[in-house]
Amino acid sequence: MAEERKFDRRDVLRLGAGIAATLGIGLGTGAELISGSKKDTVWQLDPEKCIQCGRCATACVLTPSAVKCVHAYDVCGYCDLCSGYFYPDASKLDTAAENQMCPTSAITRTFVEDPYFEYTINEKLCIGCGVCVKGCSDFGNGSLYLQVRHDRCVNCNVCKIAEVCPAKAYRRVPASSPYILKGEQK
Repeated sequence: MAEERKFDRRDVLRLGAGIAATLGIGLGTGAELISGSKKDTVWQLDPEKCIQCGRCATACVLTPSAVKCVHAYDVCGYCDLCSGYFYPDASKLDTAAENQMCPTSAITRTFVEDPYFEYTINEKLCIGCGVCVKGCSDFGNGSLYLQVRHDRCVNCNVCKIAEVCPAKAYRRVPASSPYILKGEQK
């Protein structure tokens, strides 16, 4: 009859260390694969799919949101009555807060020449609510749109905004070209 081998404390420790090392190597390799793909891609909002629901401002893990309004100057008409700046029923076309759509006054209006004005986004004030984008899209030429700004975004493994986006407008794009410009072919 074969002799039964008894495990002593050293055998148990050696076996435990071997299992821990194997698991560590496996988990390390898996984490490297995940972080490697995370480094290669970033989250971005497709402006053609965005419905300006306002969730970018509230669902982002950052406060204020990493999503900001951007301006496609080549599309802008530089209108006196900018539908992304003014409420449609504004009593006056001036810079008074009661006439501006942006809740944080993140858009600056500068006179260029009669009848043209330039509208500039102050990204530090922008919360990514999309109110101006909705106005510009509904009544204007759509020169305002939302984008994830990668100097702020922490590139979550699963973007909280993407999880709640009703239009499914978020997707991963190559980190080498992280922005989807409005009107750009995909």
